[in-house]
Amino acid sequence: MGAEHSPANPKVLSSALKLRSGHYIPRIGFGVYESKAAKASSAHALASGYRAIDSARYYKNESEVCQAVKAFKDHSSTNSATGDVFLTTKVYGNEHGTEVTEKAVEESVARAAEYGLVWDLFLLHDPTAGPEKRRQAWEVLIKKRDEGKIRSIGVSNFSEKHLQQLKDAGLEMPAVNQIELHPFLQQKPIIEYCAANDIVVEAYAPILRGQNYDNETLQKVSKKNNATVAQILIRWSMQKGYVPLPKSDTPGRIQENFDVFGINLDDEDMKALDALDEGKSFSWNCTNVE
Repeated sequence: MGAEHSPANPKVLSSALKLRSGHYIPRIGFGVYESKAAKASSAHALASGYRAIDSARYYKNESEVCQAVKAFKDHSSTNSATGDVFLTTKVYGNEHGTEVTEKAVEESVARAAEYGLVWDLFLLHDPTAGPEKRRQAWEVLIKKRDEGKIRSIGVSNFSEKHLQQLKDAGLEMPAVNQIELHPFLQQKPIIEYCAANDIVVEAYAPILRGQNYDNETLQKVSKKNNATVAQILIRWSMQKGYVPLPKSDTPGRIQENFDVFGINLDDEDMKALDALDEGKSFSWNCTNVE
């Protein structure tokens, strides 16, 4: 993935990663899937230090997220660097296809524009629409990016096969692939493909949706580092070079999940966590569709 992704460089873990588009994405983001209070939770996340929020059309909370970001940016107007926020949304598989994707993207672009915002990253949410509609939807994202309506483009839940299909069609590679990723589901073939093609990997469900926390290895590494299991999982993801997207509506946990920059898992910890891979999904892993 290049020097900027190398976990051997401690500065990388507290900075942003450069996307193939030339833009930079923060090292950790805040997810709002199934959030019952997306506006309030996003506001708290921004106050806690997060500078990236991951939404989607399917989540039906783009407006709430944009409201929180606008309020934060207005409050931070005296310091533009502090007020910078990286905004992501996605277009779901049932909206893939040239005309329907164009309509969906324009709708989300207009929604962000109501608050003076632009989507920093627009993803194809999943590969479920099939090869032809995926290609058409991807071409729409390229077009909208080239028109300056969105800044960077990527995909989610794409396997190496889905990515290669785009490449074989003569299309540019995505800047990002967002997949379910944690010690129990490491998806190594996809990771290797992304590394070879300069695609930044985002990890959703990085804290297992709160499940499996009684695992002996997680408990051992957690106690050793005086950190919560969630913090250990997030830190593992970051030290792997991924961009984790933890989600919570609980203010204390939102803050706690961001406070991972002082944690450093040693080789023994990382090897123990790496050994947990069993292909187990805690979310919606649809990378195996045709």
